[in-house]
Amino acid sequence: MRKLGHCMAALAAGALLGLGAGRAAAAPEPAAHDFVVKDFHFRSGESLPELKVHYYTLGTPKKDAAGHVTNAVLILHGTGGSGRQFTAPQFADVLFKPGGVLDPAKYFLIMPDGIGHGGSSKPSDGLHMKFPKYDYADMVAAQHALTHDGLNVETLRLVMGTSMGCMHSFVWAETYPKGSKAYMPLACLPVEIAGRNRLWRALAMDAIRADPAWMGGEYKTEPKMGLIAVEDLLIVAGASPWPMQIAMPTHAKVDAYAAAEPEKRAASIDANDTLYQLDASRTYDPSKGLETIAAPMTWVNSADDFINPPELPIAGEAIKRIKAGKFVLIPAGPDTHGHGTHTWAVFWQGELAALLKRSE
Repeated sequence: MRKLGHCMAALAAGALLGLGAGRAAAAPEPAAHDFVVKDFHFRSGESLPELKVHYYTLGTPKKDAAGHVTNAVLILHGTGGSGRQFTAPQFADVLFKPGGVLDPAKYFLIMPDGIGHGGSSKPSDGLHMKFPKYDYADMVAAQHALTHDGLNVETLRLVMGTSMGCMHSFVWAETYPKGSKAYMPLACLPVEIAGRNRLWRALAMDAIRADPAWMGGEYKTEPKMGLIAVEDLLIVAGASPWPMQIAMPTHAKVDAYAAAEPEKRAASIDANDTLYQLDASRTYDPSKGLETIAAPMTWVNSADDFINPPELPIAGEAIKRIKAGKFVLIPAGPDTHGHGTHTWAVFWQGELAALLKRSE
């Protein structure tokens, strides 16, 4: 079993071009835990006798006079990622530092690995393509079981998420109306995954299944060519053209990057896990329930996002239907990171601080 070594956030958040490698101080080290949900039932009708949810925490729960936890913040990662990714400097060194917007001295931060990701239950643990066909609703149900049943948090102070975690934030807001006092989805749209967004996912999945080495999921060695094709698509989907042009201004630099980087990235992922991760979005569509979202929400996208392009008129119409919603579009620039801008907190930490203030 291979450990997943990438996420869509990292593809465009500096790892792609080697940006932001230096840091003034190390991010705080999170504590790792496991929570086991007994007899977990998936929407597909399948079930697991035990579903492991691996998660990381920073800070300490604080309770009010009635014994309710008041400072829990749930932070949700993107496709292929892990809760641990939020210790990256562009996120943690901005938000988790002393006096930062999410200072662990003030908040109890919960960063789970979604089903099919990281240290949580996933196909590569042994079931391969017999693993239950989970979707985003299942992933959110497992997150709710962790926070509500495992950590005794009735109402979260904040749910925020990047990319897939952004979409999970919308699912949370509609499925658990009293589940959180505020929401901050970063880099997504609250509609069915269709058009170009579904197309690149479908092409990536087809590339794995078309590789003869895949063998219906019972491969002896990873289907290398299929996984390289997946990484080709992920790099293009996650990148921003402006900083890429700066970092690779000649065809020679581009060709050298293309010759080395996709294969290097492909060596760190598992084919079946990747198939499940990409397909989990197939049932996502919160568009019909946007009026039911009552808690304050600040939703942030970026103008250079290939996956959620601003020229689609979706966000402008959707935000009108969210009672206490605010939509922010970060302008493209030489230092933005395409889809991965969601993980660079410097661009939106002010909006997060304002959201926490208006949801007190």
